[in-house]
Amino acid sequence: MGVDDAKGGGPDTPADFAAWVELELSKMSRLAARLAPNADRDDVVQEALVRAWRKRGQYDARRGTPATWLLAITADQARRARRRRRPVALVGEIAVPGRSPDDRLDVEAAVARLPGRQKLAVDCFYFVGLSVAETAAVMGCSEGTVKSTLSDARKRLRILLEVDDG
Repeated sequence: MGVDDAKGGGPDTPADFAAWVELELSKMSRLAARLAPNADRDDVVQEALVRAWRKRGQYDARRGTPATWLLAITADQARRARRRRRPVALVGEIAVPGRSPDDRLDVEAAVARLPGRQKLAVDCFYFVGLSVAETAAVMGCSEGTVKSTLSDARKRLRILLEVDDG
């Protein structure tokens, strides 16, 4: 079973596995940091890599790329890490044109208040830099669902941040 098989299947050797995941490590790390900010992202990525190695035979190329498969595993491990830790709000403030420096938006807090599915979509698309298709693969849904979820998240963020579009 090799990476290029029709059905898929992961790499057979540790060296092949390392080459397979090397390009995705930075995305995995960014996603882990976004989804489990209070956990050690290196631990989350390490747990994801261990799980991916153990389950490499279950990889199916017809269902997505190795990148999206690895990111889906990372998202799952980040959820597990979040459950193990007590949530603590992070403060991420940014200045907004037309507002005084004392009137800042707490973007991190607003994103943290999004429903889980919206938060995952925002984190994957905006903070990790995945495409709509890659985000859909990580979330296990259609591209249309991702677009709709992102639209709903933006509406919710406008309310949470009290941003005036006009």
